[in-house]
Amino acid sequence: MDAQRLKENFAMVDANGIEVAEYFYADLFGREPQLRPMFPAAMTKQHEKLLGALSHIVSMVDDAPGLVPFLRDLGRRHGAFGVVREHYPQVGASLMTTLAYFTGQDWDEDLERDWQTAYAQVARVMSDAATEPVF
Repeated sequence: MDAQRLKENFAMVDANGIEVAEYFYADLFGREPQLRPMFPAAMTKQHEKLLGALSHIVSMVDDAPGLVPFLRDLGRRHGAFGVVREHYPQVGASLMTTLAYFTGQDWDEDLERDWQTAYAQVARVMSDAATEPVF
């Protein structure tokens, strides 16, 4: 996994601002409409939370000791909202679709593989922590 490449790609994607989060959730709820009730009716704050979390994760993608505590906390909080291990592949699919869409013609197999690797690690840490108590 090329951490620098992920950071550069996310900077390009993130430049689209709130559109990224809107696209992601539209894709997720289109694929998995049963997940929609897990979220608030007004999604503005949720969009901001998603972009903030993604930005933080990507900024620390090459610093596992610093990133893992953040991911564990995020996983516990998501678990408290009813997120289970089976949701992570669905979210990952929507994330890849969103990243590919906003990357455009620069999206390629290597970049997708890097994102898939990073997401698998994030999802593993978060889903492992999901059953722990929230502090």
